[in-house]
Amino acid sequence: MTAQTLPPVDTLLVVDVQSAFVTGDGAVPDAARLVDRTAALLARARAAGALVVHLQNDGPPGAEDEPHTPGWELHHPVVPGPVEAVVRKPYDDGFEETGLGALLAAHGSRAVAVCGVMSEMCVQATARTALELGYRVVVPYDAHATQDCPAVPGVADVVPAAVVSRVAAYALGSDAEVTVPAAAVAFTAPRAAVDAVRGSGA
Repeated sequence: MTAQTLPPVDTLLVVDVQSAFVTGDGAVPDAARLVDRTAALLARARAAGALVVHLQNDGPPGAEDEPHTPGWELHHPVVPGPVEAVVRKPYDDGFEETGLGALLAAHGSRAVAVCGVMSEMCVQATARTALELGYRVVVPYDAHATQDCPAVPGVADVVPAAVVSRVAAYALGSDAEVTVPAAAVAFTAPRAAVDAVRGSGA
């Protein structure tokens, strides 16, 4: 399937795009690119009336993303409304012990685009569960990022972040769409919103 024929998705999951991970000394490599791509996805999703969910990781005490510290704050402004929400999460998987699954079900979501950080942890874990739950999953290759995998003396050299991200996405298997750029992802309103419009006669 080419980028030109990619069907639209009705939900955007923005995973852990928090200050600690995209600004300052702890930012992922090429954080500016990630911020640019995720901002563009947000703009198009909002314009199409798609469901937008910001996942926000609650790190442990002392972590750079400890709740209510500067690093924990979401980098992109949230536009509160019926199709935009923040879901806080205690684990890598955005579905584990959160209301994300119920939120997607309530909106009639069928297809999700997943972007953010970190590729091999929260992005992959959330995308994998979405696949297991039967959602169509798109992970734009230029809209997720991570840190370099550090060297282990006598075992392995440093693995560059870009390689870690690529392998993490491919590890999702052939059911996930991982070779499309963010610019090729189109959006539509989720089923519940479409049904509501039809029911109102609009």
